[in-house]
Amino acid sequence: MDCEYFGRCGSCTSNLPYLTQIDEKLSFIKSKFRDFYSGEFEFFTSNPRNYRSRAEFGIWHEGEDFFYTMHGIDEKRVFIDNCAKVDEKIAQFMGILREYLNSHATLKQRLFGAEFIATKCDFMAILLYHKNVCEIENDLQKMAGDLKIKLIARSRGKKLIFGSENLDEILEIKGQKFRYTFGDNAFIQPNREVNEKMISWAFENIFEAKDLFELYCGHGNFTVPLSLKFGRVLANEINKSSIKNAHKNCELNGISNINFVRMSSEEIISAFRGEQFQRLSEIRLDEFEFSHILVDPPRAGLDESVCDFITHYPNIIYISCNPATLHKNLHKIIQTHEIVKFAVFDQFPHTAHIESGVLLRKKK
Repeated sequence: MDCEYFGRCGSCTSNLPYLTQIDEKLSFIKSKFRDFYSGEFEFFTSNPRNYRSRAEFGIWHEGEDFFYTMHGIDEKRVFIDNCAKVDEKIAQFMGILREYLNSHATLKQRLFGAEFIATKCDFMAILLYHKNVCEIENDLQKMAGDLKIKLIARSRGKKLIFGSENLDEILEIKGQKFRYTFGDNAFIQPNREVNEKMISWAFENIFEAKDLFELYCGHGNFTVPLSLKFGRVLANEINKSSIKNAHKNCELNGISNINFVRMSSEEIISAFRGEQFQRLSEIRLDEFEFSHILVDPPRAGLDESVCDFITHYPNIIYISCNPATLHKNLHKIIQTHEIVKFAVFDQFPHTAHIESGVLLRKKK
């Protein structure tokens, strides 16, 4: 990647040719999981540049000017004017915002961070201040109008929203477009192109489907498209705003066969064991016939109780953002299941980060 900050900025750690990076990641995964799987490893590539649709930067003031910053390899911070990995909308806006703020002193003063989120049809900037944002509310309102963006300004205990705190997105899965809305704090897959490939991979590897149970569903990133493969879907998520948006995303796509429940994984597992919960009062768990379970856990992976629970289902789709915890969990899962598909998704080129998808089927 042609980036003037490579070697100083700590964000990207590999400047090898992209095909070489692919070979290295694939070799690493093959070696790490060779005791579990000897079949073909599919590899889904990314655009090496402008792939990241969400990006955060520090702000450093120097005299009358300010600079975007990233954590450095050997320095506490590296001053940057641009970033080669961010979405083109973000790359363009970084310069526009800097020019605007440099001509509006009240907006620039005590600003310490900026975050940008770009979708196919939307854009948002989030500005972080070490002063009460209510003091500059009118100036922030004008900036949002002048720059024609959705804007959120935060300071300790304060949050101002100009436009909307939600963004709209469109993902194309197997030739069909799905509409989403999600909040500024939502967990999203930051590489849109690879996210579409991940969902499509899961979609095309579902066979003999009856009902789906999904843990950690977020705002329905996987849930909404995969629901077309199943009779009924039950999906849980602990975050209140994510569940709210998951319901909206069903409405946006005309989908009516999903039951979203706001419960932790521990609570819903307890419900399957007979414990009563008010949030499940209108759902009969014994009416579902789950042929598949999908898990997309955080980097810590699945804890032992969840790992044991999912082995009761015929087919497991495990989406992982951490090979180490995936490896640990598979030690347990392969006692009852065999791996039939293994995919690698390059969400973050020029880094060591690896996302994986594993399809497991219960042993006969």
